Amino acid sequence: MRVYVPLTLPALAEAHRAGELGPGPLRAYAVTPGLREWYVSDDVEELEYAALGRAAQASLRRLATDPSAVRRRVVVALDVPDGTAVADPDRGLDPAALGEVRIAEAVPLSKAAAVHVDAADAEADVAAAAEALDAADGGDDDAQFTVDGADAHELLWFATQEIPNLVG
Repeated sequence: MRVYVPLTLPALAEAHRAGELGPGPLRAYAVTPGLREWYVSDDVEELEYAALGRAAQASLRRLATDPSAVRRRVVVALDVPDGTAVADPDRGLDPAALGEVRIAEAVPLSKAAAVHVDAADAEADVAAAAEALDAADGGDDDAQFTVDGADAHELLWFATQEIPNLVG
């Protein structure tokens, strides 16, 4: 099963040093029944892209709580055995939890399939989006527009062998 773990660059650096993502439980995103119903598609690639997008939003939230982190969203794509990532059935259709899963234990970084990171030219928009999150959550339409601006930037794909260059 492919899952997407939202991080920041400092968190990725720590995972690289430790050789694992953890400790558990880890919050990640995947193609869950709730995400499938919300996205209304049977195309697995589209659904996985939606899960990646949900993880990118969660990475933005992590950035909002870590003002010292470089303003780039980071998502690690992991392949884990089926049943390892579990969705909360009580929150399956909660818009805030679409695609959210929990992984009970730490996961070796060797299970990573790829890393997705914003390009440097996204930093200003990602910084503004992280700053506007609270106001957007409070219903401010202008702040939501700013938060949505981060989504205009596609995350770049990196092979796992490139992690040292990303965090170095």
